[in-house]
Amino acid sequence: MIAHAPAEPRDHARLLVVSRDGHLAHRQFFDLPACLRRDDLLVYNETRVIKARLRGQRVHDGGAVELLVLGVGPDGDVRAMARPARRLRPGTRLRFGPPREEPGHSIEVEVLGPESFRFPSDCDLTQFLERVGEVPLPPYITPPEGLDTARAYQAIFANIPGSVAAPTASLHFTERTLTDLQQRGIELVPIVLTVGLGTFAPVRVARLSEHTMHSEPYAIPPTTAAAINAARQQGRRIVAIGTTVLRALEGAAQSSSGSVPAGSGETELFVTPGFRFQVVDALITNFHVPRSTLMVLVASFAGAKIIQQAYASAITQRYRFFSFGDAMLLER
Repeated sequence: MIAHAPAEPRDHARLLVVSRDGHLAHRQFFDLPACLRRDDLLVYNETRVIKARLRGQRVHDGGAVELLVLGVGPDGDVRAMARPARRLRPGTRLRFGPPREEPGHSIEVEVLGPESFRFPSDCDLTQFLERVGEVPLPPYITPPEGLDTARAYQAIFANIPGSVAAPTASLHFTERTLTDLQQRGIELVPIVLTVGLGTFAPVRVARLSEHTMHSEPYAIPPTTAAAINAARQQGRRIVAIGTTVLRALEGAAQSSSGSVPAGSGETELFVTPGFRFQVVDALITNFHVPRSTLMVLVASFAGAKIIQQAYASAITQRYRFFSFGDAMLLER
């Protein structure tokens, strides 16, 4: 049931509407505007996925290697996840870019340690990734031949580059969806949360309290913060488009007595059962991987029993799952 390509058109994905009392309604995503209230405030993540996957070779034996670039550390070294990691000892040199006999400029990278690599000092990492990198699709996706993955894994809201994974709830939105929302008078405002791999790391511990979340940077513009706080004072619903938006808003509200402050910060918020939501009233989200922090988040938001019933219904109805799959609208 894993989706290996997005629905076409994207807003023809299915939408499971889950009411706060557990009632389930099977719709299409283009029905979303009619499923919302006219005074709802929708918040979206305008992050853009970068071409963070590099494929290359070990210099000494030509063996294939792959890096998923996560960012640059304070010391200037590049943080990345490698595959196969066990073959990369400190001092190993890697080559990325076109082969020497082909036009273009390749570079050599030195392995410093687990998830730590030294790129040449004259290498502009952003430009190099854009030139030779690939958009890093999740490993469970096998895209069909001919799929433009760089377009398929980018949301209509994508604007500010930096993420290594897409805020997948946003992938269903089309120009038609936005037009229909505007015609109903539904307001949309942006935030940015740079998506790393921490959100998607599997839960491998027996107790949720033992799981460690990686932090992710976010930024909330002053106009967005003002719109959210005004809507809350007016008793209007805040609808998060995706778990990344929920984590940014709820994380920011924890430090300011429930209001949403403007500005930048980092969140390592792990939403577990019993969490007191202060901002988000409804959540648009995809169907998530088992044993993930995202599954815990949606169960905490809507209730574990209701989520179990929703997933059981989605399986019976043959919904498409995960990043390119169908969506849910959860009401709390």
